[in-house]
Amino acid sequence: MFEEIKKELYEFASLSSLNDEEVERLINSLYLKHYKGEKIDPIERENAVKSIFSSVRGLGILDELLSDDSISEIMINSFSDIYLERNGEIKKSEKCFENEKELMDVIQRIVGESGREVNLASPIVDTRLKGGERVNVVLPPISLTGPIVTIRRFPKTRFTVDDLIAFGSVTPEAMKFLKKLVRHKYNIFISGGTSSGKTTFLNVLTDYIPSDERLITVEDSAELQVSLDSKNIIRMETRNANTAGVGEITMRDLIRTSLRMRPDRIIVGEVRGAEALDMLNAMNTGHDGSISTGHANSTVDMLYRLETMILESGASFPLIATRQHIASAIDIIVHLSKDGTGKRRVVEISEIDGLKNGEIALNPLFIYDSGKLVRTKNRLLHVEKMQLYE
Repeated sequence: MFEEIKKELYEFASLSSLNDEEVERLINSLYLKHYKGEKIDPIERENAVKSIFSSVRGLGILDELLSDDSISEIMINSFSDIYLERNGEIKKSEKCFENEKELMDVIQRIVGESGREVNLASPIVDTRLKGGERVNVVLPPISLTGPIVTIRRFPKTRFTVDDLIAFGSVTPEAMKFLKKLVRHKYNIFISGGTSSGKTTFLNVLTDYIPSDERLITVEDSAELQVSLDSKNIIRMETRNANTAGVGEITMRDLIRTSLRMRPDRIIVGEVRGAEALDMLNAMNTGHDGSISTGHANSTVDMLYRLETMILESGASFPLIATRQHIASAIDIIVHLSKDGTGKRRVVEISEIDGLKNGEIALNPLFIYDSGKLVRTKNRLLHVEKMQLYE
């Protein structure tokens, strides 16, 4: 019956000119028409009208899933195969789209609202929903199972340092130490695996940035929730090329542009490739206190990945010069991990201590040992910024 009502809706030539309230009234009248003479449950009718409206003007079953705050990730492998993550646990959803066309209609609404395009010529797109959720779409022929959509959700309320301590993600001692480093403008890099809490941790660290400083955030897809105590914030995100292959704005473009905007600090949401060189250049050219994140399985792995990213930029530095560039730009690396139960925690805080025998030397300050984050006996070696930014 729902399909018949939707079919009649689409036959209205003026449907696109109606506002949402008018469309709802039209659906309601069509529903009453189809069930004329039958006993109609008011609650059942209301739910039916909402469901039909959602499939026509909303995001279909996604509207219901997105209203569930316990869901942190929605993974659509095909119109009939959807998985949800709740509290670190992934399970298959009982809900699904009616067919591939309905899923494609929803995809086009999502992408269209953000001013982007996705089609056979451009089958991959990253965008976000109005609520800030990050969305990745992959279409055939790249996808072999039909349209794929992955939606990463973020808490509606920002986590605070007290929240992280209460969750057992970090200790009060470690956060007190990091607060001092942020205040004194140490360049900090946050590393970790997928969904290990890097963005959440970065958000919390920005709470320690003085409110009179000018911040510029650079992201591939905007998801940071930087503290609004500071009003002097500029937020920028990348843009994909259009169907003609022009108009792309990359992370490298944004980082370079940010340098001309008189920033006190630059916050780079995540580095994945050649933009790592520009981020390091910014850290090395007077923009102390900058913070960024990157994917890696360990602190050492992150350093090797940064080397690779610099090579991807086309820079022809010798390996020793590349390592020197990294070592002189980044002061502190904070590594996060997610365990098998879904719990996210800081497992290492290390200082970069220049080069030793051609390798980047690490001075571990906090390590995860015997089930908890503990302070090592090592002291902070480079205290120049502590004295410079008193």
